[in-house]
Amino acid sequence: MRDYIELTKPRITWLILMSTAIGYFFGLPGQATWWDFLKNVPFLSLFFTVLGTGLLASGTAALNQWYEREADRKMRRTAMRPLPSGRMSPGGALVFGIALSVAGFVALWLGVNLISALIGAFTLASYLFLYTPMKQRTWWSTTVGAVPGAMPPLIGYAAAAGAMSRESLVLAAILFLWQFPHFYSIAWMYKEDYANAGIRMLPVVEPDGRSTARQIVLYGIALIPVSLAPAFLGMSGRIYLVGALLLGLWFLYSGVRVALDRTTARARSVLVSSVMYLPLIYGLMLIDRPGL
Repeated sequence: MRDYIELTKPRITWLILMSTAIGYFFGLPGQATWWDFLKNVPFLSLFFTVLGTGLLASGTAALNQWYEREADRKMRRTAMRPLPSGRMSPGGALVFGIALSVAGFVALWLGVNLISALIGAFTLASYLFLYTPMKQRTWWSTTVGAVPGAMPPLIGYAAAAGAMSRESLVLAAILFLWQFPHFYSIAWMYKEDYANAGIRMLPVVEPDGRSTARQIVLYGIALIPVSLAPAFLGMSGRIYLVGALLLGLWFLYSGVRVALDRTTARARSVLVSSVMYLPLIYGLMLIDRPGL
C-alpha cells in the first residue's frame, strides 16, 4: 500500500489540490460575510472537485513514473521509487494509473461538470504526451510542462462557475510563472542525476548555470506584476496587494542571489522560497477577498 501511495506523489498532489481549491474559491459568487459565504458553498460539488482532481493528479503521477521507470533507475534520487527498485511491476503501475485517471475524469464529469473534466483531461494528456517525452529531447520541456502545471486553478474555477474568466486566467498565470524558479532550482540541484538519465534540463545543457540563473531571475521579475493583478481586478484588496508585492520581492531576491553566487546551496534557497511563496500568497487571497 505504501508503494501505491508513493506512486501518486502525495506531496505534489497536495500543492495541486491547494491551487484547485483557490480556483474554486474565486469561482463562487461573493457574499456579504464569511458566514454567508460558507453557508452557500456547494460542499458536494467541492468534494467531487477535490476528489476528481486528486484522482487525476495521482493517476498522472503514476503513469509518468511508469513511462520514466528506466530513467528513474539511473538517478540516485529516484532509484528507490517502487518501479525502478523492482518493488512493483510495470503492468500493475500502468493499470493503477489508468484506473485513477479514468475515475478522476468521471468524478469531475458526473459530480461537477463537463468543462472541469475536459480541462483535467487536457492536463493529463499534455503532461504525459508532450512534456514527459520532451524531457529527453530539449530543455524547452520545462516551458511546455508549465502549461499543464498551471491548470489546477482553471479546474477549480470551472467547477464552481461552470466557465472560465479573466480571473481564472490570472490565477493560472501566477502558477505558470511560479513554476520556472521552482523547477529550474530543482534541475540545478540534481543536474548530475538528470544528465545520467539523459534528461535535457537547462542546467544539463548549459552546466555553468548562467542561463538557468537568468531564467530564474526573469520569471521572478515577471511574476511580481502578474501576482498583483488580482488586486486590480477586484479579486483581492490592499492587504493582498502589499503582501503579494513583498512576497514577490522576497522571491526575486532569492533568485538574484543564485545569479550572483551560482551554487547548489543558493539553488536550494530558491526552492525553499518557492515552496513557501505559493501557500503564503494563496493565504493572502483567502483572507483579503473584498466583501468577506
